[in-house]
Amino acid sequence: MKITKVDYAATGAFSQTISDYLSRSEPLQAFYNRFPTAEAFEAQIKEKDFSEAQRQTLYQALQEQYTSVADINPKVQQNIDLLQQPNTYTITTGHQLNIFTGPLYFVYKIITAINTCKQLQEKYPDYNFVPVYWMATEDHDFAEINHFNLFGKNYVWETEQTGAVGRFSTEGLDKLMEELPEPYPVFEEAYRKSKNLADATRAITHDLFGEYGLVSIDGDHEGLKQALTPVVEKELTEQSSNKLVEEVNAQLEELNYKQQVYSRDINLFYLKDGLRERIVLEDEKYKVLNTDISFSQEEVLQEAKEHPERFSPNVILRPLYEELVLPNLAYIGGGAEVAYWFQLKRLFEAYKVAFPVLMLRNSALYITRGNASRMHKLGLQPEDMFMSFPELKKHLSDQLHEEEINLEAQRDTVAAAFAAVEELAKDIDPTLVKAVGAEAQKAYNALQMLEKKISKARDSKHEQTFKQLENLKDKLFPNGTLQERHDNLLTYKTNNPEFIPALVDAFDPFEFKFTILEEE
Repeated sequence: MKITKVDYAATGAFSQTISDYLSRSEPLQAFYNRFPTAEAFEAQIKEKDFSEAQRQTLYQALQEQYTSVADINPKVQQNIDLLQQPNTYTITTGHQLNIFTGPLYFVYKIITAINTCKQLQEKYPDYNFVPVYWMATEDHDFAEINHFNLFGKNYVWETEQTGAVGRFSTEGLDKLMEELPEPYPVFEEAYRKSKNLADATRAITHDLFGEYGLVSIDGDHEGLKQALTPVVEKELTEQSSNKLVEEVNAQLEELNYKQQVYSRDINLFYLKDGLRERIVLEDEKYKVLNTDISFSQEEVLQEAKEHPERFSPNVILRPLYEELVLPNLAYIGGGAEVAYWFQLKRLFEAYKVAFPVLMLRNSALYITRGNASRMHKLGLQPEDMFMSFPELKKHLSDQLHEEEINLEAQRDTVAAAFAAVEELAKDIDPTLVKAVGAEAQKAYNALQMLEKKISKARDSKHEQTFKQLENLKDKLFPNGTLQERHDNLLTYKTNNPEFIPALVDAFDPFEFKFTILEEE
């Protein structure tokens, strides 16, 4: 496997916010705690406060959740056990429960967490570091997770279920699996044997990443939600999170950084089976939107105390919840995720919770042996493929020693000739000047048309080559976007069983470079 690393900025696929973050732009530094270097974790460890009681709550919740996994990998069980120890910390990434893992960046996030733990373990041998996948089980945007792309075809799970997707029965997925081009035992077993999507996703991540000790956690848990109760009470009575986030948003906007997520007056949902709806305060009543459920302040606070599991944080409060229930040091996310965490630092300060190190997940372009062969036959290098197709076409033309067709010099010569004729006509018969101008325009138009015809003939000469280039570009950047935002894991793992180990070997979470993997 040939590995090439390029700057994120050189890909043209990442925001200015991320470019500024990676270059440690001074104005942005106020919105995060520590820049993600391995050295920064020494201070992060000292700052993170996580009690023995919190560790026991976490341990018990994980033990309970992993009863859904038939044979727990010893490395996973070891990491769950280690979480009871005061010198054990987590490195966390999170993602929705996309069926069949969804786009590739799901895998890239987890591998970044795994490799971060590996490097920190080497640097800080007196501590233990556990990679954690936070399953976004309470998310209710089913349309974002119910499909995936495999070998150019989109597969969709149809169901009438509503509410938190982690509680969804896997019913109906068997019909989708029958449409697939071949059996995929890991996924089929998980979806057929699990009682809900949360358990199925845990089973899948355990099978794919168990040997690396990955621990998957479901925040939709009564014991874990106890830690969120004080936040819920304050959110209901003071609506403080919205004020804090809006203040930071205004500061970011002054620096021309666009906010990624939007805050509400109350950043909570009410959660029951089949239901996850926003809580709003209207006429001194706490109402659950799109239902008949409402509470007085006294009633809603009693509900939060007796049933903490019925209160679900939205995108603003979920990061705080994660940090309350995990001995976490760093959060790993994509570009938009890292950028939205910048909106939350004041919120963490208000609750006196350590703000984690923010790490950009690894990104990659994977070039199969067949595509690599096509690329090199065209005389191109992997980093060339980030150019737009018109740029690539021009670049390839240069490689083919084809000059750009341009008859500008000829037009200038003809124009000069007609100008001389016009002067001659003026002296003999001024009425002929108009005729000369008309003929000059005809000549100009004729040269323009010839330029286009010659260009077209030149392009036709290499039409097959340019078509190969277009097909290659589409393969490497499906729908004009990065593979990781479109393609599914099975697109590559089916033909290369060592796909995940290859990524583990290639990714360096502290290098902050885009990785190109090329099969040889």
